[in-house]
Amino acid sequence: MCAYVKMRRLQQKICNVMNYQAAIFDMDGLLLDTERVCMRIFKEACEVQNLPFYEDVYLSIIGCNAAGIEVIFRQAYGDDLDRLHNEWRTRYNAVVKHQAIPVKEGVIELLEWLKSQGTPIAIATSTAKDVAKTKLELAGIAKYFDNLTTGCEVANGKPHPEIYQLAASRLNVAPEHCLAFEDSNNGVRAAVAANMKTYQIPDLVDPCDEVRQFGHAIVPSLCDVLAELKSA
Repeated sequence: MCAYVKMRRLQQKICNVMNYQAAIFDMDGLLLDTERVCMRIFKEACEVQNLPFYEDVYLSIIGCNAAGIEVIFRQAYGDDLDRLHNEWRTRYNAVVKHQAIPVKEGVIELLEWLKSQGTPIAIATSTAKDVAKTKLELAGIAKYFDNLTTGCEVANGKPHPEIYQLAASRLNVAPEHCLAFEDSNNGVRAAVAANMKTYQIPDLVDPCDEVRQFGHAIVPSLCDVLAELKSA
């Protein structure tokens, strides 16, 4: 690629970043190191209920809302899902409703900087609203967000763009003027479909080939995002 083409692409990338008017974040696996906690508890629930742990099936649910998870797990566990889900949910709530989940690298710095710029900030998470509120409050980061949009408020969960569209409308900002931050492939599909400038910070699952073709930004941490935004 010639130097001119590289320069033009860089200029376009910076222009796209500079035109944002709001920032919308996923929560689990992006802001909070929840996914490892959740998977560990699910494996424990499988052991207690004498059921197999299907890692590939589990990883495929990341980013889905409750309805989407139900469909995927029902196919894998059939009638055993009810007792498995009860075991998992009881154990999971005992942790996340009473203990602070660690905040991931670069989260506080990026949120502080966005606030200093006067940028409206929202969350678009597949997690149920009461649980999401508790997680954010226990982690000490609820104060940064102007609104919280959750999977129980939309008819279509990620990878459908509805949750991002709703979050943007609550900020009174058009989706194309929003930055979106995601860790999962399902989440990226939703944000890109909503026509948002999307950053992916992978957590448990690497971007698949299909998602990589979107041409969005894939970076190791939110520290890298902050550095790019500051430079722009």
